[in-house]
Amino acid sequence: MNTSDFKLLTVGFDEAGRGPLAGPVCAGAVILPDDFPVNLLNDSKKLTEKKRLLAEEVIKEKACWGIALVDNKKIDEINILEASMLAMKLAFEELYKKLPEWCAANGIDFSKINISGITDGTRCPEVPVPCVCEPKADGKYPSVMAASILAKTCRDRIMIEFDSMYPEYGYKKHKGYPTAEHRAICHKIGPSPIQRMSFKY
Repeated sequence: MNTSDFKLLTVGFDEAGRGPLAGPVCAGAVILPDDFPVNLLNDSKKLTEKKRLLAEEVIKEKACWGIALVDNKKIDEINILEASMLAMKLAFEELYKKLPEWCAANGIDFSKINISGITDGTRCPEVPVPCVCEPKADGKYPSVMAASILAKTCRDRIMIEFDSMYPEYGYKKHKGYPTAEHRAICHKIGPSPIQRMSFKY
């Protein structure tokens, strides 16, 4: 069969939450349709919360996507880099479950697709498709931008939920990142149940 008969699909991967002292790391995997309004996208860190939420809504409506997280205990067990790669792998598995139905809805023959991946950073997750990694990819490639947005919005929601469980730690405000306020409260009252104990706080 001629390879030109195949539809090339690109999966973008990115994570949110490598740097925080608490909570999970979240990852997104996204395939965008050809007609996706890419003007909605950017590196999630460069978008306002309002714009991220708008973009998230459109991504979830039009794209094929998966989101996964790895919790603080697993991060402590295998380290944050391995946890990030695992979250991306799990996100891809979620995406792939949806792919046949998404292809059918978008007029794509699932039996005639070639999938490749691009990951933000310097390492690719262990996924069953060819994958390349590139630093700052979340500012260059729309599918990676979309993955960045899904990972960020997912993690922010989780940290806000944790804030209601452990209000004294201020997770709604800093999302677990190593702010002076976060470090101070950990030293004052001790680590929270979602603290990454392998991180210095």
